[in-house]
Amino acid sequence: MKIKEILSVLEEMAPLGYAEDFDNVGLLVGNQEDEATGVLVCHDALENVIEEAIAKNCNLVVCFHPILFSGIKKITGKNYVERSILKAIKNDIAIYAVHTALDNHQQGVNKIFCDALGLKNCKILIPKQHYIRKLVTYTIPENVVKVRKGLFEAGAGNIGNYENCSFSSKGMGTYMGNEYSNPSIGGRFEFVEANEIKIEVTYEKHLENKILKALFKNHAYEEVAYEIINLQNQHQNIGLGMIGELETPMEEKAFLHLVKDKIQAEGIRHSAFLGKEIKKVAVLGGSGSYAIKNAIQAGADAFLTADLKYHQFYEAENQLILADIGHFESERYTKNYIVDFLRKKILNFAIILSQENTNPVKYI
Repeated sequence: MKIKEILSVLEEMAPLGYAEDFDNVGLLVGNQEDEATGVLVCHDALENVIEEAIAKNCNLVVCFHPILFSGIKKITGKNYVERSILKAIKNDIAIYAVHTALDNHQQGVNKIFCDALGLKNCKILIPKQHYIRKLVTYTIPENVVKVRKGLFEAGAGNIGNYENCSFSSKGMGTYMGNEYSNPSIGGRFEFVEANEIKIEVTYEKHLENKILKALFKNHAYEEVAYEIINLQNQHQNIGLGMIGELETPMEEKAFLHLVKDKIQAEGIRHSAFLGKEIKKVAVLGGSGSYAIKNAIQAGADAFLTADLKYHQFYEAENQLILADIGHFESERYTKNYIVDFLRKKILNFAIILSQENTNPVKYI
């Protein structure tokens, strides 16, 4: 099995198109054409993790956080990033990062977080914008079923809990081909009026190349007429953070003790207690201070995230409890999810959960 075959499974789990624009996801180091010997899944691809991969004969390391994030001009081994990259390259080890591609997935980081806390009725806290596009095309009635079926198979027409969604309308199309044309109906220099069906389908933008290939493959015309429209609709199933409900409301202090226990946190920093029960809980794995207002607007009683600064605790505005539970802790179970996903998809192959604790934050 080549490394690229495993990468295709990883993209099925967390499409790279879901990632935020600032992020650096996908294959960061290595050759996807190499034969895979084993996969080591970790949180951070640090030097000790690369050494673990070598010891366990794994030449693909799948990490949550990208070890290469910002621009790098030299690789001399002077810092932890460069040392990890050098060791990986010297030992022919590929590194692949998922990060916000999995953050934004409906079943990804924040759903894992919610599940660990036992939250119900979960939905995306900040739905992704500008990610839905619409394809409009025109064809003869005899070709409609074939075109529509091809588009559906390529991933078009999925809306929330529904699939194979489209809209069709009848009309009259006209055209006249020049001397280089080879029209399916009529001849060169012939003005043609034909009954046509207008087909409209929406799709996630990362599927665009696949959908256009399906359109051209299944369309009856030599020259395919189509339009692509960027929609303003929010994508309710892709986005950052999540909000859900506790099955039974809890007193504030008891709730934070539950959180501490479930995510194995050594300490939780939080804003002032408000003397009300916690029922509705918003979560955002990793650094999530930018979503405080979203949590308040969603009616959350508590917002769990990480990396909150001193002044950001004031932004609770006595409307909810803000809790900084730790960056690593908020994403703790992500690597377990990746391992389970890969093992279900790739049978009889070494997929190993890293035993290295890469949390850089220690408590006294």
